[in-house]
Amino acid sequence: MSLMNLVGADSALGDVVQLKRSRPNHFNEEGQLGSAPVKTGKFGEMVVDALNGANNAEMDSAGLMQQMITDPDSVNVHDVTIAMAKAEMAVSLTKSVIDGAVKAYKEIISTR
Repeated sequence: MSLMNLVGADSALGDVVQLKRSRPNHFNEEGQLGSAPVKTGKFGEMVVDALNGANNAEMDSAGLMQQMITDPDSVNVHDVTIAMAKAEMAVSLTKSVIDGAVKAYKEIISTR
C-alpha cells in the first residue's frame, strides 16, 4: 500500500495530515483503539495453541533450511533468515512463559 493511497492531496494542511484507517485495530479519529479480535477460550487450550504455534514456526524454519541446502535456487535466503528469527523468538518466548509458570508453581508449593 503506497502513501498516496493513505493520504489525499486535500487531506494535508501544513504539518497536519489526516490518515485513513487501514486496519481495525488502528486508532480512530478520537484516539480510541478500534475493535481488535479477542481470542476467548480455556487457558489450557490457549497454552496448547501457543505451543503448537511455536512448534509450527520451528518446523517451517527447519523445512526452509533443508530446502535451501538441497535446492538453493528455489528459496530466498531472506525468507530462511526471517523464518529462523520467528522460530527463535517463538521458542524463546515459550521458554520464558514456561519458566515463569514453573517458578510460580514452586512458590505456591513452598508457601508455608
